[in-house]
Amino acid sequence: MAPEVVNRRGHSTAADWWSLGVLMYEMLTGHLPFQGENRRETMTQILKAKLRMPGFLSPEAQSLLRSLFKRNPQNRLGSGPEGIQQIKNHPFFVNIDWVRLFKREIPPPFKPAVNTSDETVYFDSEFTKKTPRDSPALPPSAAAHELFRGFSFVAPHMYEQMAKNEVKKAAKTSGVHGIPQAKRTRFADDYEIKEDIGVGSYSICKRCVHKVSRAEYAVKMIQKSKRDASEEIDVLLRHGHHPNIIRVYGVYEDEETVYVIMELCKGGELLDKILSKKNITEKEASTIMAKVVSVVGYLHQNQVVHRDLKPSNIMYLNSSSDTDGVRIIDFGFAKQLRAENGLLMTPCYTAQFVAPEVLKKQGYDMSCDIWSLGILLYTMVSGETPFAQGINDSPQQIIDRIGQGSFKLSGGNWDGISGMAKDLGALTSTYKALESANSPSPLCPVNASALAQRRKKERGSSQSESSMTAVIA
Repeated sequence: MAPEVVNRRGHSTAADWWSLGVLMYEMLTGHLPFQGENRRETMTQILKAKLRMPGFLSPEAQSLLRSLFKRNPQNRLGSGPEGIQQIKNHPFFVNIDWVRLFKREIPPPFKPAVNTSDETVYFDSEFTKKTPRDSPALPPSAAAHELFRGFSFVAPHMYEQMAKNEVKKAAKTSGVHGIPQAKRTRFADDYEIKEDIGVGSYSICKRCVHKVSRAEYAVKMIQKSKRDASEEIDVLLRHGHHPNIIRVYGVYEDEETVYVIMELCKGGELLDKILSKKNITEKEASTIMAKVVSVVGYLHQNQVVHRDLKPSNIMYLNSSSDTDGVRIIDFGFAKQLRAENGLLMTPCYTAQFVAPEVLKKQGYDMSCDIWSLGILLYTMVSGETPFAQGINDSPQQIIDRIGQGSFKLSGGNWDGISGMAKDLGALTSTYKALESANSPSPLCPVNASALAQRRKKERGSSQSESSMTAVIA
């Protein structure tokens, strides 16, 4: 709340610009500018406390915050006749194209995960253009003390504790967290479970039918005792609107299992098509690769690595084998990049499709998906994987061949394959590039970086000079 709202002496639209400053301060620093032990202390701070400005904020950010945190609303930025234009013209927003932003032409830096369309339906113009109805309450009377008879109040911190307890009950296994997007109703109340579709290491996929609409879906049932499905579900909900990524329709959770409701792909796996035809023509392979590359490019643009691209994770929506029906499935190994150098350290892979840098456990980034694309093209046009020579090969034998860069491009189906396809799917240049690349720097605590050490020195010297600037309204 702005100071003029706290002291109840009347306020104007300028109070919103104070609130903008509070929101901006919290986003930049991670905590509120004024926060006491209780409501009274917080209000006292809003009215009287001097705000200390963190030294790590840019001069432009500090300038904007100072302009917004003026206790006299007449001196606050945005309160003048030009209003919003004053805010837009501030140097902090110098890189913002307001016209493009208004037209929604600028990609947002963060997209919240939306579980279902119901969560945004009330933001449609059909509802937002309605005139709000305000029904004033009756004036208090002598019987005002009876107004809250029978009304029970639960403190907010108690609600939070109750919610935490519910999550702990749902996630019985240590280290497995509840899925915030999941529905708390029973999956069996809404769906009928049918036959198995596929079985994996951590989950089982079945066909299911919605009891009301009778629509068919696939449900992936993940055992919470074996793995945490929160990352996979977050990736699918956040990025699943790409036309070639399997679509998620809902998530359920009980004490033992997470249920992910997805599209039912009746056309089968790409692997089945390869096995039935021995190999795929270059034209067919190119159209399939175009769809898969489109998905990989989209994921990488959004800082997501799939990490398990292979023919069995590429399915057809229907039996027509139309490439528009290609779907990338199984995001169980997918990871959203968070480290500053973009490297992942968790070794998750399928042996025949793993890249050398994964084996060496040096950390790997988006290049591992590119390697898997080469393996995928090789498998489609030749009918076999490059590093597996027989069904009796052990995972260690396959991994040894990957490390040696040993594969063939002649004989058998390769005699009828163009040089262009060989060059794209050959892996030789990729392998050599990965071998000759500088080893990535080991991941260290943030405090060990040169930047952190420099900031530590700067803060040490600046603290003696009172670097924290007091903002006086």
